[in-house]
Amino acid sequence: MALHPQVTAAAALRRRPPPEVLAGDPATRLRFVREAMEDSNEAECGPALPLPVVVDVDAGGVPCRLYATSFGAPVFVYAHGGGWSYGSVETVDRFCRRVADRSGCAVLSVEYRLAPEHVFPAAIEDVEAVFGYLRKEGADLGVDAARLAVGGDSAGGQIAAVVARRRRDAAVPLDYQVLIYPALDPLTSAESFDELGAYGLDRAAMRWAWETYVPDPALRFTPDVAPMAADLAGMPPTLIITAEYDVLRDEGADYADALAEAGVPVVHTRYAQMNHGFARKLAVIDAARAAADQVAASLRAALTF
Repeated sequence: MALHPQVTAAAALRRRPPPEVLAGDPATRLRFVREAMEDSNEAECGPALPLPVVVDVDAGGVPCRLYATSFGAPVFVYAHGGGWSYGSVETVDRFCRRVADRSGCAVLSVEYRLAPEHVFPAAIEDVEAVFGYLRKEGADLGVDAARLAVGGDSAGGQIAAVVARRRRDAAVPLDYQVLIYPALDPLTSAESFDELGAYGLDRAAMRWAWETYVPDPALRFTPDVAPMAADLAGMPPTLIITAEYDVLRDEGADYADALAEAGVPVVHTRYAQMNHGFARKLAVIDAARAAADQVAASLRAALTF
């Protein structure tokens, strides 16, 4: 089965770095990637779905954006993707709006600090700070902080998995987690890297991302960086979404298997003909809308008890 034509069409919507940028210094390349992702957001993701509540929030010093359709809703804390170095609440805005609209949950999207300006564990600390804020201020925010889930895509999936495990260890476990093509293996050792590097994301790009996020090689073997290094018993029920033509496909599948072996309820869905990053491109990829709706349905089932 081939890559879906909609994925190929979506790839043409984003500016690619010209030779002089590719040959330039890393800071210049990163600035280009950041700007290109933001600039293509409207074309890839479409118009903003109106919701009763869309408001920027200072969550204990961490900028966030809250999406809600009703008072007292459970909360889904979301960490965007982008190799820990790019992306923003804006690049997942349309996805978060759709999930909030269809799930009945409030979505709190986190503008965590990015590498290389802020390396590990800054992003983890920011998302954990958001949960601390919710415990103290959730009622004033108009949400139910007793019903909580965490999620993220790509690098954000790694952040979500680590935060879920750390909250389990702190005896304040979450009710659910959603991991969309999560980046979980700092060694980039899966066979899918050898098979699928021509479909967007490749091993070189992922190695750069890991090395930028966690400059100290010794830290890359710790559970706060490599989620599969941890004991997974007692983790929250989990939805994992992977893509057929994504180099991160196998590590997501391996994590689903490891959770199941640890006795954790887990659903793993692999989207055929899709590649890395498809789920936020709601304007151009049918499967993106299906994935967002799957996330919403799973949250509604898990949290609206």
